[in-house]
Amino acid sequence: MNGNKIDAKANKKFLGLPLIIRAALYFIIVIGAIVMVFPFYWMLLTSFKILGEMYTWPPSWIPHQFYYQNYIEVWNCVPLLRYSFNSALVTGVIILGSLYFSSSAGFAFAKYDFPGKNIIFVIFLSTLMIPDQVIIIPVFLILRFLGLVNTYFALIVPWLISVFGVFLFRLFVEGLPTELIEAARVDGYSEIRIYLEIVLPLCKPVLATLTIFLFMWHWNSLFWPLIVTNSEEMRTLQVGIASLRGEFHIHWPMLMAGATISIIPVIIVFIIFQKYLVGGIALTGLKGV
Repeated sequence: MNGNKIDAKANKKFLGLPLIIRAALYFIIVIGAIVMVFPFYWMLLTSFKILGEMYTWPPSWIPHQFYYQNYIEVWNCVPLLRYSFNSALVTGVIILGSLYFSSSAGFAFAKYDFPGKNIIFVIFLSTLMIPDQVIIIPVFLILRFLGLVNTYFALIVPWLISVFGVFLFRLFVEGLPTELIEAARVDGYSEIRIYLEIVLPLCKPVLATLTIFLFMWHWNSLFWPLIVTNSEEMRTLQVGIASLRGEFHIHWPMLMAGATISIIPVIIVFIIFQKYLVGGIALTGLKGV
């Protein structure tokens, strides 16, 4: 409902602008869309080229002959099925864990009063300013000391808590009517039941938004899986595709075919959750409008 009001206000303001300004905005949007889409177009285009056509000048915008064999070769060259299973398992568990911890912590920070709540939240939120690269070495040393390198534990557990997710849920849950929760308590609902049956169903836009973000971050993750895995059976899809790069030679069409395969799940997830994504961004980022 709030999202529809925001859209109506934005449309009214836009239609009230002079024609030349609207035309300029449309032009900027179209140029921005082309810049954003072009790398994906070039990736897909290259995946159907033969190797020799990659280095022709001027470059061909459409392959002279669509060479589908690149997809067969990349499938036979590396165990993509195993890599995809690892990525799906790791990403799925991280998403489920992050959604649970983020939603429960966000609910607690938003609707409960306890000593030092604001200080704890500020300290918690300040960790967003620390780059992941800073903590990677100490986390790796801890995992190596525990003998957990090259395991699913090492790929999953360090990323089960999403500070961004906690912030997102707290911001959203603060906007939910406290009277609704109080009425549930009067009716005899336990705190867990309130969380599961009242808070979570109302948080669908944020759940979908965070799901998309987490999926993109961890499905496309390369740096951390590359560090903590050292065997082929534990590699994720991005690490497996990166292994197609030779030491002295890169078969670009085959590499682009692997990259195209890896991006398909991201597109599917976005299509499924895009309706909630727009609503979640509008309700959390523009709550005061």
